[in-house]
Amino acid sequence: MISLRYHVISIGAVFLALALGVVLGSTAISDRLLSGLTSDREQLGRQVADLQAANNGLAARLADADAFGTAVGDRAVRGVLADREVVLVTTADAAPADRDALTGLLGSAGATVTGEVALTEGFTDPARADQLAELTTLLLPAGVQLPTAPDAGTLAGGLLGSLLLADPETGQPQASPEETAAVLGGLSDGGFIRSASELPPAELVVVLTGGAPTGDGGGDRAGTLARFATQLDRSGAGAVLAGRPGSAEGDAPIGVVRADTAASSVLSTVDDVGGAAGRVTTVLALAEQFEGRVGHYGTAGNAQAVVPEIAN
Repeated sequence: MISLRYHVISIGAVFLALALGVVLGSTAISDRLLSGLTSDREQLGRQVADLQAANNGLAARLADADAFGTAVGDRAVRGVLADREVVLVTTADAAPADRDALTGLLGSAGATVTGEVALTEGFTDPARADQLAELTTLLLPAGVQLPTAPDAGTLAGGLLGSLLLADPETGQPQASPEETAAVLGGLSDGGFIRSASELPPAELVVVLTGGAPTGDGGGDRAGTLARFATQLDRSGAGAVLAGRPGSAEGDAPIGVVRADTAASSVLSTVDDVGGAAGRVTTVLALAEQFEGRVGHYGTAGNAQAVVPEIAN
């Protein structure tokens, strides 16, 4: 007869065997798993090292290219904008170093920079778009016509274009100095721009921006700036929208222009103005604009070429 004690011992032996099996099995699996993880870690480490080396190599090449662009930039643009007047429009995120270097290069090209209009954050703020559009209409000088488009960027481009740029057909100012001062003062008081009150009209304009807008409403900000720059181009003899890497992304200012056939057919863009080569390209693209040609340059995937074609 099998006793209760025998049953208890048998059941205990079964559970002990199962426990030992689990322990031994998990140990073997853990060893294989750890071995695999160690191998993967070593492989990933080698990949990271290779990528870091490639990145360092590209950074060195970029630094060399920038140094070369700085060294030859003045000679590359010499005389291409002789006797031309250029006005500079900067956004709130434009780098001061880019502005200063580009201004110097425009001087080397023979151009006269008539002045600068600095757009504030409020200029492209979607929450203030209606206010900007309404103020644009209120400040409109007699005899100046605004575009029929209702958006704030286009309307502001039409207003400021008539003040900052001479008539492309006649070369004459499109507004009087007093009207210009009144409009610039009104937009400044409204918190949309910063500018000197006296600004003689130019022939060409460079709109200098940073990278892709950040935060809420970034796409709307980019659209406002893209339409503004496009309308400036239509108001004068030519314009270039220049920005840093990131500005050519789909929802960034240059990306918006390049994706819009109507805008990209008239307004030139440069997406690498943060480097010396990009600034040289901006000046050459502006010279192309004066000759009635359009191009989209830089290192982004949606650029037509890195630099304009050099005429023989």
